[in-house]
Amino acid sequence: MALEPKDKTHALQIQAGILGRNAGHKFEDTIVQQLNNVDYPFSIADLAAKNIFKGNPALLILQYIAKTMKETKILKANAISTGALATSEDGRKWLDINGVAINRCKSDLVISLIFANERKLTTGVSIKQCSKKKPTNAQLYFTTAKAFVSLLQRNGIVVSDSALLALKQFCGDNNFRPLDDPKLMIGRTTDPRRFFWEEINDDGRNDWVNIFNVHQDLITSLLLQKAYLNDPFTPEFILHKTCLSNSWDSTEVALYSVDELVKLSKKYRGFETKNYSVKKGSYKDPPGVFHQAPRFGIVQMQRGGQKQHPEQLQF
Repeated sequence: MALEPKDKTHALQIQAGILGRNAGHKFEDTIVQQLNNVDYPFSIADLAAKNIFKGNPALLILQYIAKTMKETKILKANAISTGALATSEDGRKWLDINGVAINRCKSDLVISLIFANERKLTTGVSIKQCSKKKPTNAQLYFTTAKAFVSLLQRNGIVVSDSALLALKQFCGDNNFRPLDDPKLMIGRTTDPRRFFWEEINDDGRNDWVNIFNVHQDLITSLLLQKAYLNDPFTPEFILHKTCLSNSWDSTEVALYSVDELVKLSKKYRGFETKNYSVKKGSYKDPPGVFHQAPRFGIVQMQRGGQKQHPEQLQF
């Protein structure tokens, strides 16, 4: 039997709940359910000045947002999961949040809060998950060479034709691979499906080094927030489940505001390359052969290499 919504907020909760179950986003759905069932008003406990916590993820993100906003009490909060947008059954593929229709959203959760002083906030949260015993890296962005360049250009970063050419070589786009030129295949002992960082066009590679050095903060924030055009709810907070947990109330999570994480990433390190060797797959590197992996701050840039989308660019 279909639920009859009591008001607009209830209707959104019903809508988000149906879509969330269809998508099977259990972790996000549980957070949404618990946030919407908190016994409000909710007083904020003292939260240690750190970013790694163990506890109930729903209550921790609630406290962390309030702490960041310098608030001590939440009168009310409503949460919606956006993870089912791509799989909604009715073909509309959109949610209505605060009167705004969305069909794609970088935020996995959208939370509307009312604080004790009647101050209101609607904010997005990006959710990352690791279900292994030891923490692993989270994927921030999955795109193509052309789309990544377009993202930077839309946000005021000048990217040369040489840089685009070099990135297509790095990703292994059709007609930009060693195997597309018989001359380049003579004596090649490494992967013919793409050029490695040290092999791409010199001018283009130098342009990228300069771009990442000059615009590191902006590029990091774009990767964290700007996956889609006209996204009305870009994430302002990050919740990363760091590893497998046997108990919901002792789940380890890392919590950051996007602004905070961007600053910490820059402080951690600037642009650099790290040597590595391909040891698995069809094109293992010969002994003593190493390549350069480009990285900046907490972000590593690499060719996706998946069977379905091998030429994708992954951060």
